[in-house]
This record gives sequence, structure tokens and C-alpha cells, in this order.
Amino acid sequence: MPPRTNDHAPESGRDTGPAEPAGLSAPSASTGAGAPPGPMNARPGTGDRTGARTDTGSGPTTRTRAGAGTGTGSRTGAGTRARAETRAGVKTETGAGAGTKTETETETGTRARARTRARARARARAEAIVRPGPGAEVTGPGPGASPSGVRTASLRRFAATARHSRGAHLTVCGALLAVAMTAGAVAGGGDRGGSPAGAGAGTDAAPAAGALAAGVLAGGDLDAGIRALQSHLRAQPRDVRAWANLGLAYVEQARTDGDPSRYPQAERAFDRSLALGSGNEQALAGRAALAAARHDFPGALKYADRALEQNPYSERALSSRIDALVELGRYDEAAEAADTADDRRPGVPVFTRYAYVRELRGDVRTAREVLERALDGASGPADMAYVATALGQLAWNQGDHETALTHFARALAADEEYLPALEGRARAQAASGDLAGAIGTLEQVVVRSPLPGPLVALGELYEARGADGDRTKAADQYALVDAHAALARAGGVNADLDTALAAADHGDPEAALRAARAEWDRRHSVHTADALAWALHRNGRSEEALPHARRATATGYRSAVFLHHRGMIERATGRDGDARRSLTAALELNPGFSLLGAREARAALEDLEAAR
Repeated sequence: MPPRTNDHAPESGRDTGPAEPAGLSAPSASTGAGAPPGPMNARPGTGDRTGARTDTGSGPTTRTRAGAGTGTGSRTGAGTRARAETRAGVKTETGAGAGTKTETETETGTRARARTRARARARARAEAIVRPGPGAEVTGPGPGASPSGVRTASLRRFAATARHSRGAHLTVCGALLAVAMTAGAVAGGGDRGGSPAGAGAGTDAAPAAGALAAGVLAGGDLDAGIRALQSHLRAQPRDVRAWANLGLAYVEQARTDGDPSRYPQAERAFDRSLALGSGNEQALAGRAALAAARHDFPGALKYADRALEQNPYSERALSSRIDALVELGRYDEAAEAADTADDRRPGVPVFTRYAYVRELRGDVRTAREVLERALDGASGPADMAYVATALGQLAWNQGDHETALTHFARALAADEEYLPALEGRARAQAASGDLAGAIGTLEQVVVRSPLPGPLVALGELYEARGADGDRTKAADQYALVDAHAALARAGGVNADLDTALAAADHGDPEAALRAARAEWDRRHSVHTADALAWALHRNGRSEEALPHARRATATGYRSAVFLHHRGMIERATGRDGDARRSLTAALELNPGFSLLGAREARAALEDLEAAR
């Protein structure tokens, strides 16, 4: 399974200030092999996402924390303690002249005309952001067509073109695809990103931005919420907070639709908010979330730090800061940031990040217990689906496929359309021998959200099945990865890691190496180390690859994929004993980590044993 990110964490629109200390300390965690346990700080509870909604780090307006302290150093001691924290009446923040004054009808003269012109210019700028841009006037599907169907059809047309048009035509196709996907979202989603029906309604029809924030980003009808924000901003184009909320909603929409073409709209909305209210925390935190979604992790860290200067308790900024440090490979700093976030703003977005930081350092037990307590305290379907999926992914990584299926089932009981849970269930089904079920589930996923991870996984399942036409079907999935990468880049997303991993196994090894080197130049995480090692190996440069493969496994992170890659590289460099140990460890940890990869690992072990 690909690395867990917080791209599917529940999202909300609130960060109003410091929260009263709440929750429960994490269980004691071992600080090393054989070391005595020490107190930890994570306090599971509920929050309200980035499904990784884009994991921008915001929690729900209501947070409940329940459970009993069980580990050494538990801050709350034994017993059960619960607190519901409800924030209502979101304060509407507006910049100077943000439309809060009403001009008298009798005002005449130069000042009145100047103000009229200023308002017209502001509304024009608003329209430029909330309406679709040039190129969106493409004929869409008929009534009732789904945006996901339009996007997938566009991707498949592009993939077919890409297979016959490598090189110079690829860039042109990528640009056309970006336009087609944006147009498809508009045609299939009721002018999403543009004006809603009845946009000519007067000011009285536009709800206040503060009243919209929670509904737009906390599990309501996102498309309707965006249209309401757009309507509000046409009437009040200088509302600082509303622009920030609209930017966050676009980030969320990009995540739920798998459509990076929304990111430029989000960027313009945040820029407008910052132009109206320089340094406002909500827009800065939103820019941090947007940068993280685009894999610009230095930028995410910069904006998160700026937001935290304004509000040290901003859950979104605290969470984005952890994400940035993790993805940059700065794990000690990420652990400190997770402790700080847990102290200041306990909730599901922070708890899941805290657990992932522990998992990356090899402390699976603490990661599991933190997530279990978070799930016990979850109060809504979004939280339950998100945390149960994280538990399923953790179990799957450790090869416990039955437990993983149980967690994914619980996530889907809370939200039957939660894509990360569907993807996880498919991988666990494949590992458990249910190949037909796994293919059927992944086909549902890629139709709705054709992202690189599930596309590659589905292609490999077709290859493993080997029925008539499956090889062509697999090639189609791999070509779609190129299509999505082109779309992602058009939306300002750095797609080099996805490109490197997919191309190394199913594409052009030289392109994989170029992408992996570019990503390594930007950040030194365990996942980029593994991608670079594997790309080097696929290009016949295994000696150069070995230090990176060792670095990928140096933090204690338990990944069968990393161990498989390291074992194959060790075998290629003549280190047969090391290769046997690494490949055996991979298969013992998670024998179903990849049907094709596990098959390769077993074959390599048989050859190594035969050569002894």
C-alpha cells in the first residue's frame, strides 16, 4: 500500500483559538528495543477532514474525548473523562471596508461614483475567481452525467493519445486534459466553481460567510456550500474570511474529485483574502494546506509557521506543519511538532498524524493504541471512517489482513463511499486471495478517483489474474498514471514521486530515475529514498542504489515494500546473505504487500537458496 498521508482527513472551517486541555494521553511507548516505557502525549478524541478531506488539519466543530488512561504517565490518570466542545456563531472577519457599511441612497457626487466603481471592480475580481476560467466552455455530458465519469473518460482519452504520442505531444495532451477535466467538472457538477443557478439574486439571498464556514467544510454538501460562498462573495467581495473559506473549499473539492485543476482557483482565493487582510491566519493556514496538497512541503512549512505566529492554536496550521516535516524527512522535528500540536489542539487530525509519526519511527504499538482511542472517541461518520481506515492501513502494513478488513468494513459502515477505505479493502482482499473482489472494488475506486496509487494497484491485479485482455487493461491503467501526472502538474502539483514509483515498475526506467532524483533534491524522506533506490536499481545502478535502500529502512518503519526493494538490490550487488534476510523479512511482515512484488521476492529467494 502506498504511504499513508492525511489527504483524507475530515475538514472543517474552525480554528478560533486555544482549546481547553482535553483528551487522554497516549499509552506509554517504548523508546527503543528493550527500553523501559516512557510517557507519551497523544490524546485521542474526535475531530472533524482531508479525506486527506485534503488533510488540511482542521477538526470538527464538536469534539468529544472519551476513554481511560492506561499507560504509564497518563496525564488524566485512571477513569473515564469526556468533554464536548461546541463552537457556534463563527465570528465573521472582514477587512477594512469589507462591505460592512451601507451607503445611503441619497449619497451623490464624486465619492458615490468612485465607490460604485470600486465595488464594480471588486465584484469583477470576485467573478474572475469564482467563475470557471477560459477554456471551460466545452460541451459536457448530458443531464445526470457524473463528474467522476467525465474525468475518467477524459483521462482514458488522454491515455490512449499518450501511448501513441510520447514526447512533444504529451505536453499538449496534458494541457488539453486539464481543460477537459475542468470543463467536465463544470458540466457534470452544476457549474461547480462558477456561478450557481439564480446568481442574480440580491444581497439578501447570500448567507453570511461565518454561517457558511462550518457547513462547507464539516461534512455538508460541499458543492452547495461553495455555491453559497460564491454568492456571498459577489455581494460582499471584500470579506476576508469568506475568501479564505472559499480557498479551503476548493482544496477540499480537488481532493474529493481527484481534480488538481481546482488548486489554482484555491490559490487565487487565498491571494484575494491576503490582499484584503494581510497576514490573516486563516488564509495563511489555507495556503499551508494548499502547498502540502501540491507537494510543496517547504512552502507548506513556511505558511504554517506564519499562520502559527498569528494563532499558535490553529489546528490546520499545526497539522500542516507536521505533514511538511514528515514529508521533508525531518522526523525528529516532526515528532516535536506532533507533541506540540497534541498539547495545543488535540483532535482527530492531530492524533492520526501523531500515530503516523510513531509508526515511521517503528513504534507500531503506540500508533495502534492512539488510533484505537481516537476511534473510541469519534463522534461522527467522517471521523469514524477516517480513523478506522488509518487503523486498517496500519494492520495491513503489518500483514494482519483479517484485522485490516474488519477496520475497513467499519469505515465503510460509517461512509460507504469513502475511497481510501475502499482502496484499502481491495488491497486486503487481494492479499487474502479474493482477487475478483479486489479487482471489482478497485474498479469502483478508479472510476471515481483515478489517482496513481489505485491505478497501479489495479493494473498489477489485472496482470496477476492474466485473463484474456488483462494485459491490455493493465497497460491502460499505467498509461492513466501519466495522464493524471500531466493533470497534476497543470494544477501546480509536484508529481515526481508518483511518477518515479510507477515508471520504475511499469514505464520508462530513465524517466523514473529523473523523477526520483528531482524529488530527492527537494526532500529526503524514507519514501523518496526508497523511490530513488528502486529507480537506480531498475537502471542497472544497484551499487549506487544500496545506500538509499538502507536509508529507507533506517528509521524503523516496517514496510514490506521497502524490504523487498532492498533485498532485490542486495541480491543484484552480490550480497546474497543480506538479500535472503531482507526478502524473508518482507514476506514474513506482509506476504500480500503486492501480488507481483511478492511473487518476485519468492522467486528470488528460491534462486538464492538453490545457489547456496
